[in-house]
Amino acid sequence: MSGPQVSEGWYGVGFDQPLARTREYVAVVRATLDHAPSIHAGPHYRLPLPGGAGVPFVLGVPSTRECIPVYLAAIGPRSLELAGEIADGWLGLFTSPEFVSKQVDRVLEGRARVSRTLEGFDVAATTPLVAGDDVRACVDAVPPFAALYLDGMGNRRVNFYGRLAAEMGFGAEAARVQERVLAGRHDEAMALVPSEFVDATSLLGPRDRIAERMQAFAEAGVTTLNLAVMKTDQGVARCARAMRTAVEAFESAGLA
Repeated sequence: MSGPQVSEGWYGVGFDQPLARTREYVAVVRATLDHAPSIHAGPHYRLPLPGGAGVPFVLGVPSTRECIPVYLAAIGPRSLELAGEIADGWLGLFTSPEFVSKQVDRVLEGRARVSRTLEGFDVAATTPLVAGDDVRACVDAVPPFAALYLDGMGNRRVNFYGRLAAEMGFGAEAARVQERVLAGRHDEAMALVPSEFVDATSLLGPRDRIAERMQAFAEAGVTTLNLAVMKTDQGVARCARAMRTAVEAFESAGLA
C-alpha cells in the first residue's frame, strides 16, 4: 500500500485499511504462485471482477523453486508485526545497527503469532552507499535522497518516515525538512537533513569504515544489505567504484 501519495496518486487506490489490504493481497499472491486458479472473494479484492468479462486463470509459468519468498516493506510497529506474521522477509529503509533491533523485535511479535522464530526470515535493510576517503563529502551525497522520504513525499498528514526519524531521535529535524519541502524550499530542506541521521543509516567512507558498519548491521540481526548507490557529480564511474569498494568491505569484514 505504500503511503497515500503513492497509493492514491499513482495507483488510484484509496489509502484505507492498509494492513487488511496487505494481508489479503499477500494471500492472493501466494495462491497465484502456488498455481491456484485466480478466484478470490475478499472485502478488498474480488477475482474475477464480478460482472466483468474476466475468467479465472492459472499461472502458466512453471516454478523453478519450491517456494518464492514474499517480502514486505514495513515501517510502523503494526506493519512490522504483519511482516513477521505473513511474509518471508522484511525490507527496511533508513534503519541503523543501533535501531534495527527494535524493529526486529516487532517482527518477532508477528512471528510468535504463527509460532515461528526468525529462522529462515530475511531481515533485509536498504542502505545508501557512498564510498570515498572524504567522509564529509560522502555524507553530502545522501540528503537529496533522504529529504524525499523525510518530507512524507508531500503529505502533511501521513509521514511514516518522519515518524521513523522521530523514533530514532530526529523528529524535530525531520519536521523542519518537511516544512521546507512543502514550502518549495528544497535546497534548504536538503541542508537540514542531519548528518548524524545520514551517517547512522548509510554506508559511507573508505573500505574499512564501510566494513565496520556492515559488521555492525550483521551483529544487529540484518541478514541482507541492499545497497542504494547514491548519485554523485562524478557519474557512473564513481558508482561502479563504490560497488567494488562495498564488495571488498564485505569480504574484509568476514561476511562473505
